Amino acid sequence: MSALALNGGEAELARWGGLPHWPRVREGDEEALLGVLRSGNWGSTAGDQVARFQQEFAAYQGADEGIALVNGTLAIVAALRACGVGLGDEVIVPPYTFIATAAAPLLVGAVPVFADVDPDSHLMDPEAVRSVITPRTRAIIPVHLGGRAADMDTFRQIAAEHDLRVIEDCAQAVGARYKGAGVGTLGDVGTFSFQSSKNMSAGEGGAVVANSSSMGERLYSLINVGRVRGGGWYEHRNLGYNLRMTEFQGALLRRQLHHHPGDQEVRERNALILDEELRGVDGLYLSAPDPNLTSHGRHLYLMRVPELGRKGLRDTAVDALKAEGVEASTGYVPLHRNRAILDGTRALAKSLGQELPASHCPMAELVSRDTMWLPQQALLGDDELTHAIARAVRKVVGAAAELDAIAK
Repeated sequence: MSALALNGGEAELARWGGLPHWPRVREGDEEALLGVLRSGNWGSTAGDQVARFQQEFAAYQGADEGIALVNGTLAIVAALRACGVGLGDEVIVPPYTFIATAAAPLLVGAVPVFADVDPDSHLMDPEAVRSVITPRTRAIIPVHLGGRAADMDTFRQIAAEHDLRVIEDCAQAVGARYKGAGVGTLGDVGTFSFQSSKNMSAGEGGAVVANSSSMGERLYSLINVGRVRGGGWYEHRNLGYNLRMTEFQGALLRRQLHHHPGDQEVRERNALILDEELRGVDGLYLSAPDPNLTSHGRHLYLMRVPELGRKGLRDTAVDALKAEGVEASTGYVPLHRNRAILDGTRALAKSLGQELPASHCPMAELVSRDTMWLPQQALLGDDELTHAIARAVRKVVGAAAELDAIAK
């Protein structure tokens, strides 16, 4: 095997100059934005782009209600408030996810409680959820990490047994389907993100979907400063925020939604090529297929390298992949060790006269140590580029001795 690029060898992706750029600018995008600019209707209260996007996106996910707003973090905040979660409640979240999932409960005065993950899927383990339910538990937030749907049948069963709300964090899972149903429609409410890295993006943005008209009304009011549909402009019946999306974002997201099915076909095809080339490689482990997953969101391509992780070489392996032209990542540090979350939870628990919830998440620690990610744009090239990415991964994973020498 040739020398690693990190050690002076030739980069596997040298002829491509790295991964495809994301987000992409395509024909029609500029015209859509200029149309909003020239209309003078830049806010969603005046134009129709956000309203049309809400309808189209809800239909795409199979939901009855869709509310667009400024970002995915505040989408979770709005969902929690719409579900009645508030001061002193507990919300069960996974430790291996983006900080927003655990920060959002704190932002509504609730305590995030961590339930460990399954090391194969990287997703929150339903049995771990059962083990941390208390009389104060009000909601569960399963995260469809990387685009892979969580075990929603079991989470819904747990919620029914304990009278809990289920808020799906679908930030990385636009278009994903579980047993044929769009994610976001499987719980009480589902939240999405359109931040720059996401498979649909307007730079920033978010959405909440639901199948309940009453939930839609609550969400509408929450993001529109307490107004209600059909009410007067200065008629504020509830406390709420101004979280409205602009017409520019709405127009761009309508374009992104138009291209999403075709993009997903490419991502799916290339992910299957990587699966075929990498499954069974010594020292590298891929998640087992889930028969309930009708369609994968394909936001991340997740790989575990336990042997490299045990030797403290996972980070060096990621650096080596980057040198090969593959912009890989080490992924998340578990949130139960995040200082901001710990400090926020400790302060809230103290103010409520409660004990700080114990967090025992050994599988999240293991996953965090051993996992490498490829971003979704790694799946947007042609077959030849995808085969080159697979060669780069095999080259790096098979070079433990060389990685060890570099690390020293």
